[in-house]
Formats: sequence, structure tokens, C-alpha cells
Amino acid sequence: MQNFWKELPKPIFALAPLADVTDAAFRRLIAKYSKPGVPYVTYTEFVSADGLALAPEEGRQKLLRDLLYSEAERPIVAQFFTATPEYMEKAAALAADLGFDGVDINMGCPAAPIEKQGAGAKLMLNSALAVQIIEAAKRGAPQLPVSVKTRLGYNKDILNEWLPALLAAKPAVVTVHARTRKEMSKVPARWERVKCAVEIRNEFKSETLIMGNGDLKDVADAEQKVKDSGADGAMLGRAVFGKPWLFSNSPELENMTVEKRLAVAVEHTKLFEELLGDIKNFAIMKKHFKAYVEGFPGAKELRVQLMEANGAAEVEQIVGGWLAKNNPI
Repeated sequence: MQNFWKELPKPIFALAPLADVTDAAFRRLIAKYSKPGVPYVTYTEFVSADGLALAPEEGRQKLLRDLLYSEAERPIVAQFFTATPEYMEKAAALAADLGFDGVDINMGCPAAPIEKQGAGAKLMLNSALAVQIIEAAKRGAPQLPVSVKTRLGYNKDILNEWLPALLAAKPAVVTVHARTRKEMSKVPARWERVKCAVEIRNEFKSETLIMGNGDLKDVADAEQKVKDSGADGAMLGRAVFGKPWLFSNSPELENMTVEKRLAVAVEHTKLFEELLGDIKNFAIMKKHFKAYVEGFPGAKELRVQLMEANGAAEVEQIVGGWLAKNNPI
């Protein structure tokens, strides 16, 4: 299988892997409303490579549901986290067997349970292990491009030391979230450091693509930041909340009526229940309701009602009742 990254037009756009957000249901909805549009690369939520290797069969089957995808989502990359090269090798081999287009390694997640394993952001404190994990992914899926998503550093910005270590392992792509782990999202993303990452890559004469991530409002904003930084592309995350049409470039979708927007929210809820309702808590949908239901008269009242809903049928009933009462444009 070819390295699909090399075939993509630039700038390259990607849908960020967001835990309990970009699940199989939301990704499918995004593909429906964003295509055709600006080409983008889809990432799954991160999945535990350790869990895939060690969990009992029931637990493993639940994890595999996070790797469920439709053909409309291609090119699609499976993202894994681990601090054990052996498990990364197995996870990458599984991704190849499942037909994914690429493998990504999470080296930036600040969640305590992930860091406790020495995975995610903790790998920025152990560049030798990080390189071993990249090499393990390549062994597991030699036919797939292996990429890395990371940050500027752990407690401080160590990009100038950290990025060269990663480049030595020759990943296809390094996506740089332009903050440190310590900063989380408390400070603005420093896109000038993405520019620095590009300069480091060029200095090392590496063929690795550099993608930027952080504080991108929409595709136009991403295009401008890519242009300013010289990056090969950008990964958008929070901008997709309540806007599965993010990559469509369609003014009609961007300016859809409240009624149509709420219809998409109901559709999303039904898809979540259909694909994941037996293994995931319905409460996951509530963060989506906050995004879909905002910016119009009566939104707060409707949001409060939806937060009490426990299923798709209830959501549809609440939305229908609210529309009948409010009759928005």
C-alpha cells in the first residue's frame, strides 16, 4: 500500500482524534456532510494498544468498536497509545488487517490514566522509547505510513530537541499541537513554533510532513496559519463541534436554519445509539448538544431539556416539541 500522504494536495487538512467525540457515529456524520468538499484525513479516537493485546475478549471487542469506520471516511488513520513497543507492533498489524490507510501514535495526551502508563504526553520525557514505539509500528504495518501527534514539550518547550529525535525515526507525518502538556489549552497555541518545526525539518533534510494543530476556528483560518507557518497542513479539532459540515466549504450548510441544524443533531443522536448505544454512555452526546444548540433565541431552554434526555427517541421528541412551540426560522 502506498503512502497516501504523498498523494494529497497541499495544504493537507485532517480531522483531529478527540476522545469521546470523533467516535464512529460522529465521523460517519462528518463524512456525510463534509464530502464532497475540502479533502481531509480522518483519524479515529485514540485506542489502547495495551487493551487490544491484553483485555479479555469482551473488552477487546469494545475497543474494536472505536476502530469501526465506513469507506466514506477514507483516508482514515487509526490512532493508538502505549508505552510498550511490543503492543504497538501488534496494534499496527491489526490496523493493517482492518484496512486502515495509516497508523498514528499519540504522544501528546495529558490524561492521567494514559500518562500513568508512560504513554501519551509522558513519551516526550523519553525520546528513546518514543523512537522504539515508532519503529515497532513500522514493523507491525510495514505497508502503512506511520505518523505521530505530539506537543511542544511536557513541562517546557523542548521542540528543538524533541522533534529531531522523532525525525530520526522517519515518521511520515508529525503533527505538532502548539502548546506544552503543562499549558493544556490555557494559553493560545503558538503557531510560530509550528513554523520552527518546519525549519527544523528542513534543516535535517527530512521528508517527514509537518502538520500544525491548535486554536483553528475553521478551514479558512487553518489555510492562513498553514501559509504563515510553512507547514504542510493543519489538523482541526474543536472547530468540528456542532459543525459536521466543517470541511464542506458550503455557505448553504454554514448558514442552515435552526430547524435543519436540530435535525442534524437528532440524526447524530440516532447514529450514536445505533452504532455505539450498547457499549457507550448516552451522556457522551451531551457535549454535542451544547454545540448544536447555541446562538439562537430559546437555545438555553432547549439545551436544558436535552441534558435530561436518555435516548434518541427522547431527544427527537424534545426537539419536535420545542420546534412546534418556537417555530424558528
